[in-house]
Amino acid sequence: MSRIGKVPIAIPSGVEVKIDGTSVSVTGPRGEIIQTFAPSLTIQREDGFVHVQRPNDEPMQRALHGLTRTLLNNMVIGVSQGFDRVLELVGTGYRAEQQGGNLTLQLGFSHSVTVEPLGDNELVAESQTRIIVRGVNKQVVGEQAARIRKLRKPNPYTGKGVKYQGEVIRRKAGKAAAGAGV
Repeated sequence: MSRIGKVPIAIPSGVEVKIDGTSVSVTGPRGEIIQTFAPSLTIQREDGFVHVQRPNDEPMQRALHGLTRTLLNNMVIGVSQGFDRVLELVGTGYRAEQQGGNLTLQLGFSHSVTVEPLGDNELVAESQTRIIVRGVNKQVVGEQAARIRKLRKPNPYTGKGVKYQGEVIRRKAGKAAAGAGV
């Protein structure tokens, strides 16, 4: 049984949910998200809550049940609070600079790299070594952060690169420690 799918989604004040068959539109203070879901599932709004129900207990329906509920919950959270992902630049000379809505990154290349926001995302250079990606769609925010991190992944030997806040980089021993004096 999907325990996640059974949990009702509370609709906070200021958020409006419109259900039109398989299409659901969620509007809030931060924006609007529209998404289409599987036609076999039933999505209902009752007394300030959204409920997702499945027709039977087949494995595919159970999987879609939990997925649909989680996606709807992320839509509600996104338009009410928003999502953000923090990235840190580690390394000598690595820095970020705000240029309007875009970011210019110095990542040890011979040139600077310009990053443009995806969709409705907002890119903020909080300091020279800290970047915040904000938006209403959790998937797009994560994709944007992953693309920035991919520009210079953290090096396991030196620890230099772009990493998520709180990410632990497992360090490897270098050549000197492997077989010194053998």
